[in-house]
Amino acid sequence: MNQHIRFTSTHPRHIGRRCDTPIDNNAQTGLSWRRLLFFGLVGLSSAGASDLMANVLWANGITTIEAAILGLFTINFSWVALSFWTAAIGFAIHMTVDRMAKRGSACPTVPANHAGSRTAVVMPVYNEDTKRVFAGLEVIYRSLQGTGRIDEFDLFILSDSTDKAIAAREESAWSDLCQRVGGWKRIFYRRRAENIERKAGNISDFCRRWGGGYEAMVVLDADSIMSGEAIVRLADLMQRHPEVGIIQTLPMPVNRETLFARIIQFANRLYGPILASGLGFWHRGDSNYWGHNAIIRMSAFVDNCGLPRLPGREPLGGEILSHDFVEAALIRRAGWSVWLLPEVGGSYEEVPPNILEFAKRDRRWSQGNLQHLKILFARRFHWVSRLHLLMGVMSYVSSPLWLILLLLCTADFLHQALVAHAYFPPGFNLFPVWPIAKTAEAVTLFGVTIAMLVLPKLLALTATLSRSAERESFGGARALLASAFLEQLFSMLTAPAMMLFHSRFVASILLGIGVGWGPQTRDDRGVTLPEALASQGSHMLIGAVWGGLVLALAPQFFWWLLPVVFGMVFAAPLTVLSSRISAGRAATRFGLFLTPDEIDPPRELHNLRTAMAERADPIDEAAALARTARLHYGPEIMVARNAFRVQRPAPVRPATASVSWRPSVTYPEHRPCEMVPQRFEYPSFRVVMRAS
Repeated sequence: MNQHIRFTSTHPRHIGRRCDTPIDNNAQTGLSWRRLLFFGLVGLSSAGASDLMANVLWANGITTIEAAILGLFTINFSWVALSFWTAAIGFAIHMTVDRMAKRGSACPTVPANHAGSRTAVVMPVYNEDTKRVFAGLEVIYRSLQGTGRIDEFDLFILSDSTDKAIAAREESAWSDLCQRVGGWKRIFYRRRAENIERKAGNISDFCRRWGGGYEAMVVLDADSIMSGEAIVRLADLMQRHPEVGIIQTLPMPVNRETLFARIIQFANRLYGPILASGLGFWHRGDSNYWGHNAIIRMSAFVDNCGLPRLPGREPLGGEILSHDFVEAALIRRAGWSVWLLPEVGGSYEEVPPNILEFAKRDRRWSQGNLQHLKILFARRFHWVSRLHLLMGVMSYVSSPLWLILLLLCTADFLHQALVAHAYFPPGFNLFPVWPIAKTAEAVTLFGVTIAMLVLPKLLALTATLSRSAERESFGGARALLASAFLEQLFSMLTAPAMMLFHSRFVASILLGIGVGWGPQTRDDRGVTLPEALASQGSHMLIGAVWGGLVLALAPQFFWWLLPVVFGMVFAAPLTVLSSRISAGRAATRFGLFLTPDEIDPPRELHNLRTAMAERADPIDEAAALARTARLHYGPEIMVARNAFRVQRPAPVRPATASVSWRPSVTYPEHRPCEMVPQRFEYPSFRVVMRAS
């Protein structure tokens, strides 16, 4: 097929025209009440806490600093309340097993018709650990084979690797994988000559040239694992619900052994499902996309995700780093629905092994999320999509807001300690003006704030303890309670360091300092003390000076500030300790931070460990390059390789090519799609965004 394909909706109500009204009116009516309840609770709790804070601050008249404290507290408490009520509603759903509420996070069911349906499973990679990538792909492919429906799926490795040695290992590992599983007609490798527009451009390039052959694509990260059952279920859901554009699963972190990573895995496994159920309560078909472990309808993507290149210079302009939120907003803007389905199991990912790598990833994400400020007020976005973009911004901006709030509170306490109260202010005063203490209100406000921060975890813990099967899947009640307590302590100690990291990231981005695009560290790498001091020595100095100053001048305030300065002063040692594999294994021996995926490992995770163990050490670079040369320079294979390497859509090439060194290899037919550029209109100005 040599013509470009322009998709139209296949929904019965939208044959022949763009999909613009996919959500049922009755469902929207019920959703309005859900959102009214949720945001009403958030608003009431925020207003009550702000009123209590104002009562405390106004007791002796309010200063400029105190007015700023009130404003920042209101913003920060509203952000906390949003998370609290999400968890509270998720807890209620989990405990009551309300079927109507459960349906709030799942699509209604109609029979699937997957006759002739084709789905691409795509994995973009960029200078990744070749051994881990292809071991994971082997597990996914064999799991799909086990479903009996492998003929409906093709796997694509979309390489943007710039290191020639890694690229050679990738191609050699690809040929080995095809040989091992007999996947010559199902597993394909393409490496771009230039990695234009990063991951988003990588996927767009695939869609432009092969997307027309597939109804949907499952997008994976290099560290993703999904079971065949999960992938098949997602494909079936796409068939059953032609109005759905994206279905996002809830990936669970697995496989890391450092203490830091094990704590993150435990926390996500324990608290994640409750939060996801709460999000599903008010998201429904207006949910979000997290960039991986999700299925996307090809027609929705190519018609609406010609990603914008933001006006201005980097870091806030140029290519969008966090493209996933924008793609979800564009697809929702076109009328397709976007779902978060935590019920779809068998979805896994891996997390950074230590605090420094975690912060490195957040540095890139913070820039991508702050870029969303440039499109937040574009017309025709659904208001929930705007809220997703704003929440992404607040995920990082909240840290400097908390930091400024703490600094202002410190300044206010120091002022009260150093400047005596004016018993006889200027003017006529028959009696002295005595200071008014609102101790009870202040203690109440502090307790409410702490409760809003801690209760979501306690609710998730209660829900798990109440069910014997779930309780035992974490190692039993005693191990679960001890792990939850230590996780809360660890979170409290590391929160100040992450606050300083995020504050520095936001400040540097606003000052025009961008970030590069480097590969993530996905193995269990430890951190040395010099490394930690180089990154967090300033944190320790800030904590020591801050705490010492307050202790000397306003000791009564020091104890309120102690958790913050303690986490800063011991930031580097805590980073080093938590990065150790030995510490993580010691925790395992004591039954701490266990997860259901360790107590009873899914078949895919067990097979991944086996596949990793069976593979030899990384291929020798010279041998890999020599073997790659043999793969590339045969006359027949050149035609097939060039079909994958070309940067832009090229003239049609033969659909198949036979090679002498392997069994007959069938390459996918070029089915190009036109990635449609988007026009974003703003209230006061207009910007035309070009396609990726």
